[in-house]
Amino acid sequence: MGTTTPRRSGLPLRIPPLPCPFPSEVSPYVERVNTETLDWLAETGLLEDTETLERYRRAKYGWLSARTYPYAEHHTLRLATDWCVWLFAFDDAFCEENRGAGEISRALPRFLAVLDDLDEDDKPDDAFARALLEIKCRIARYGDPDQLDRWRTVTKDYLFAQVWEAANREADVVPQPGDYIFMRRRTGAMLTVFALIDVASGRRLSPEEWRHPAVRAVTENANDVVVWDNDLISYAKESEGANSRNNLVNVLATHRGHSRQHAMEAIGAMRNRAIAEMVELRPALEALGSEAVLAYVRGLEFWISGSVDYSLTSTRYTTAWERVGAGGRPATG
Repeated sequence: MGTTTPRRSGLPLRIPPLPCPFPSEVSPYVERVNTETLDWLAETGLLEDTETLERYRRAKYGWLSARTYPYAEHHTLRLATDWCVWLFAFDDAFCEENRGAGEISRALPRFLAVLDDLDEDDKPDDAFARALLEIKCRIARYGDPDQLDRWRTVTKDYLFAQVWEAANREADVVPQPGDYIFMRRRTGAMLTVFALIDVASGRRLSPEEWRHPAVRAVTENANDVVVWDNDLISYAKESEGANSRNNLVNVLATHRGHSRQHAMEAIGAMRNRAIAEMVELRPALEALGSEAVLAYVRGLEFWISGSVDYSLTSTRYTTAWERVGAGGRPATG
């Protein structure tokens, strides 16, 4: 079954196949964590009304983390789930709502203060800052200072990258492909969730392992695959919205003269090459002789398989495809 969405030619679009050679699993804690995170979300005040909370309930975000961290214990799976939900709520409040670069810039100090200065005894006024502080304190509790610093660093990059996205929306600019691919590795927040893999696995990467060229290369490839898959699957949701300029489909269609269908097929080929490079890196990663590195790589692989499995069934994405007549599911192939 094809997937349709509005386009200038009036013809239907079809998401290309998204093959994945990596295993797919689901945590046994999935239903418990899904319920607990929804309760946590309601308590934090991140969402403005019961209608939005109901939309999050239908999206079943616990299933995303249960598929992407299936090896985690209950407490670290809750941490990962709550962080993913914080990111979704932040994206909805600050990115999908067409907030300007200036407004997001002025919000940054309260978040950076949480990341750099505040501790669990502090009580920020802002709901997003309070929830961010709670998550930071849990990472400090379950991990070590190096793991916390990695997460804090990439979270700052994510927050600053939102200003760049907002500037594109504000100026009605579709970024150049090279700029977009570079910045998408930051706007997608994947490095922030990858930084929790060794916290969730209980096998800590040393600073040297985290910086190793092969580890950095496999991380970059995994990052690209997940965010490019997301650009494809979320296209119906984003194509006519405020953030449509910041989607690789529109970037390639605008700057390379592709039709949107051709752009989707090009992205499919790009993500397949990135997966092939991950497979090619396996021998070099195994040669490091580190269980922590192998656990981290497995975590990256679960993020690729799990994010596709989740996204193809989640109402966060399927509802938009349903509105354009695709039967409620973004089919591929």
